Amino acid sequence: MVIKVVEIIGSSPKSWEDAANAAVVEAAKSIRGLIGVDVMNFTAVVKDSKIVKYKACCKVAFKVE
Repeated sequence: MVIKVVEIIGSSPKSWEDAANAAVVEAAKSIRGLIGVDVMNFTAVVKDSKIVKYKACCKVAFKVE
């Protein structure tokens, strides 16, 4: 079996967990056979001293067919 890994960034106005989930959901729309995700880091956009967007940098793994 051969596994390929790609790096993607998900975002959400709610939380870092939602941002990571959004990344996986979006990747699943165009990548078949997802088998795992590694969340590398979290960042956020701040406006007026408040977080307005959460971001999760993720590596998703999938089987190569």
